Amino acid sequence: IRVDKLWHSYNDETSALKGVSFAIDEGEFVAIMGRNASGKTTLVKHFNRLLEPSKGRVTVDGIDTRKSTIAELAKKVGFIFQNPNDHLFADTVEEELSTTLRNLGMPKSEISARVDETLKLFSLEKYRKTYPRLLSGGEKQRVAVASVLVAKPKIVILDEPTRGMEYRLKGELMDLMNEYRRKGNAVVLISHDVELVAEYADRVILFSEGKI
Repeated sequence: IRVDKLWHSYNDETSALKGVSFAIDEGEFVAIMGRNASGKTTLVKHFNRLLEPSKGRVTVDGIDTRKSTIAELAKKVGFIFQNPNDHLFADTVEEELSTTLRNLGMPKSEISARVDETLKLFSLEKYRKTYPRLLSGGEKQRVAVASVLVAKPKIVILDEPTRGMEYRLKGELMDLMNEYRRKGNAVVLISHDVELVAEYADRVILFSEGKI
């Protein structure tokens, strides 16, 4: 990810980002921290073109986001939201993962094997036919993460994924993310959890009032 002199203003002309520049490389685990409304979520929404720069440029895997589509960037950037229910729509856990791959245009012949591999990785095989919203909070979060990582994006963004999560489950999720970045992917974590960030992140980008 390359961010070059990025500005973003909403309709009321309030600048949420003010000339932000930095880079994130393959294999990095980077935390983005700052108070509420400091610009963190506004920033990461530029990585998959949910937002476009008002000024400046964002490049993802060598592609200027302005010259790409959300669908194209979805193959490279996975977004994991704070609330797992934001991810869960299908009738079974298996279908949840399959839907991600169908939406990205993966051939049917490959979907089954990829889903099996991911269910095993997340220890979700026994929940294959379970309605995801009946699972516990920690299990739902695992399904949500699995539904993103099944596509094997090069970049994973986690927006406050551990808020309200018990310590053991936090550790399990972060260990999975650590393993994922060791395969040459980048992990970007938005968090207020200082201890978690200190344990897992290579570095911190600290935001205040739209600036680093």
